[in-house]
Amino acid sequence: MEFTFTYAAYAVAAVLFILSLGGLSGQESAKRAVWYGIAGMAIAVLATLFGPGQGLWVVSLVLIALGAAVGYQLATRVQMTQMPELVAIMHSLVGLAAVFVGFNADLTILSVEAAKAAGEAVQGSFAELVAKKSPVEIGILKVELVLGVWIGAVTFTGSVIAYGKLAGRVDSAAKQLPGGHILNAAAAALSVFLVIMYLSGSGSWTLVLLTVLALFIGYHLIMGIGGADMPVVVSMLNSYSGWAAAAIGFSLGNDLLIVVGALVGSSGAILSYIMCKAMNRSFVSVILGGFGGAGGEQMAVEGEQVAIDSDGVATALNEADSIIIIPGYGMAVAQAQQSVSELVRKLRAKGKTVRFAIHPVAGRLPGHMNVLLAEAKVPYDIVLEMDEINEDFPDTDVAIVIGSNDIVNPAAQDDPNSPIAGMPVLECWKSKQVFVSKRGQGTGYSGIENPLFYKENTRMFYGDAKKSLDELLPKID
Repeated sequence: MEFTFTYAAYAVAAVLFILSLGGLSGQESAKRAVWYGIAGMAIAVLATLFGPGQGLWVVSLVLIALGAAVGYQLATRVQMTQMPELVAIMHSLVGLAAVFVGFNADLTILSVEAAKAAGEAVQGSFAELVAKKSPVEIGILKVELVLGVWIGAVTFTGSVIAYGKLAGRVDSAAKQLPGGHILNAAAAALSVFLVIMYLSGSGSWTLVLLTVLALFIGYHLIMGIGGADMPVVVSMLNSYSGWAAAAIGFSLGNDLLIVVGALVGSSGAILSYIMCKAMNRSFVSVILGGFGGAGGEQMAVEGEQVAIDSDGVATALNEADSIIIIPGYGMAVAQAQQSVSELVRKLRAKGKTVRFAIHPVAGRLPGHMNVLLAEAKVPYDIVLEMDEINEDFPDTDVAIVIGSNDIVNPAAQDDPNSPIAGMPVLECWKSKQVFVSKRGQGTGYSGIENPLFYKENTRMFYGDAKKSLDELLPKID
């Protein structure tokens, strides 16, 4: 059987990818899981070069070298705070690849048909594969490529907009063109009509128009989603990129791409569903891009923010028995995780109970805070998810919020018109004392005010998180 070695290697790579995905579910096994993924990808690339990719060594090796160089530059230059937008922009590349592969498949079908009509020989391994297909199989290939193009185009522009919002280059507020969802529905309906026309043999111009519509849908869907919900969006785009990769696999007849695409697509969808439940969001609303804005006038916030210095925070921590730390994106920006880890070490050495409370969407990407804390060598057993620790706040002496805003906002429970209304939040205000480490009095990523900062038991510990904690550390005796 032709390419038997390649198929066997693909099976091994698929198993390694599954092991990698499973291992990433736990912090203890994550590092090993990454190596499984690296080994699986190396096997897949080598198997392709010795299989379907043979004969294109120069082009393949040059592209691999260029990709490795870009990957190395990104790995050495991109900060942890930039990882969410990096993931988003990487999804866009998968979508763009799906579009190119789909158009290449369409051009190949046309060239094969022209060669057969002229009685000429077919050139190229993919063209030879297409030439062996029956009319029914060609029809199936057209369905596969049109799905790949549509999903890929939606993923591409959607991921670019998500990157822009996460990087602060696009306004994070939910915005739509006049007509809103009607435009999305009209574009989707016209997309279906163009798909039918393409499959009926109307010509490649229908595929071009379909791509333009899909690019618009991806743009408009993500623009209509507020910044507070971007973690869910990134996860959903991850799922889209997986399905786009699977569509590429079907078009190319590559079993490994189908398996990997299905793994990424299904795991991304499952993660998105879990996150939607954690945020009390409708899964369908995420897909349709129709949430993120307030439904009416929001409640006014009364009172004033009361500041505290490092001496006051140190006194409270020295007297406290139980402490919960809530990290957020501000901790990542300040690169304060090492200082936080040292604070925890000193407090635990004094016999105090110190734990971390992690919201499912803390930071700009699922697991963002877990990665930072693991990097700072914070013990895994004191890092708890929201559902595990939320009920413990009433019995907690001190809650320290470091660079978080929306995930500790009481408006989610108290204000039905808030953009985050109904979203489960960490109820840190129920602690005896709350200290909020924050650079200034600005709003969070969602752009809404936080009543927590005005409560009687809350004190604002202003300043850069790392500098504030470094100033606090010597005073913990």
